[in-house]
Amino acid sequence: MNVLIVIRSKIPVFSYGGTQRVMWSLGKELALMGHQVSFLAAEGSTCPFGKMYIYNPEIPVANQIPDDVDVVHFNDFVPEGFNKKPYIVTFHGNRIQEPIDKNAVFVSANHAKRFNSESFVYNGLDWRDYGKIDINGSRDYFHFLAKAAWRVKNVRGSIDMIKQMPNEQLYVLGGYRFNFKMGIRFTFTPKARFKGMVGGEEKINYLTHSKGLFFPVLWDEPFGLAIIESLYCGAPVFATTHGSLPELVRKDVGFLSDSKDELIQHILNDYHYSPKVCHEYAAEMFSSKVMAEAYLKKYEQVLSGKDLNAELPRAIAPNSRYKFE
Repeated sequence: MNVLIVIRSKIPVFSYGGTQRVMWSLGKELALMGHQVSFLAAEGSTCPFGKMYIYNPEIPVANQIPDDVDVVHFNDFVPEGFNKKPYIVTFHGNRIQEPIDKNAVFVSANHAKRFNSESFVYNGLDWRDYGKIDINGSRDYFHFLAKAAWRVKNVRGSIDMIKQMPNEQLYVLGGYRFNFKMGIRFTFTPKARFKGMVGGEEKINYLTHSKGLFFPVLWDEPFGLAIIESLYCGAPVFATTHGSLPELVRKDVGFLSDSKDELIQHILNDYHYSPKVCHEYAAEMFSSKVMAEAYLKKYEQVLSGKDLNAELPRAIAPNSRYKFE
């Protein structure tokens, strides 16, 4: 199969950039399976395992699709009236402009359900890029992993938690204590150490020495790559219950609660998680191979002339915001 993946940003990325990393992992896995893969991506993009076409925002996207591709995989948009090739479109976030396409794919069952759909594929990552994980190494702190400037990720709630946990420390991966556009937003405490935007080996090293991920999000999380990355590195997840989290976080790999006090007490009194179980669960369920096999089924469906959704997806639930108390 000849697959074109359309992503209007630069790839590859090495720190922040969830959609880019997922689609890169997908393309690489498809190529390893023997499929022909190409990308249409922003200027500066490169790809060692497939063709790279540079996206030109001044030219209609339909005019930039090569004639020899079998199926086009858009991300977060479809050109209006596109009918040049069979296609699917993955929506990665909650802000989706309507009307939503008949060939939409969401990134969790909850994400799909909130848009009146049953069409979803879980995100996966190429765990080969993470090297050998030291499951039995020392674990010395907890971590927060997200773009800290994004309020729905709730770094403040994570800091509030660690302040109430004697002898524990939090590493904030994904932001800085000061954000000059938004002011000083984070409580000063020696128990929270800000490490900035980290990626690659540096991030993996932090995760493999962590006791667990704090993920008290305040919105309906579509998926959450931080969850599967942390689990793969042997760190359990302590999070709220919103969006996809009950699907992703089994009881043997983490604990969910919308109560700050309940999360704190669970961690202090009932922490009994196996890094090996966390690692094996993520490796088995959220690999790029599992994701690629699921997407191939979607490609085959549209290539046979069938739509991915029986009804046109539409938002049937509000994008909620929650409190964490």
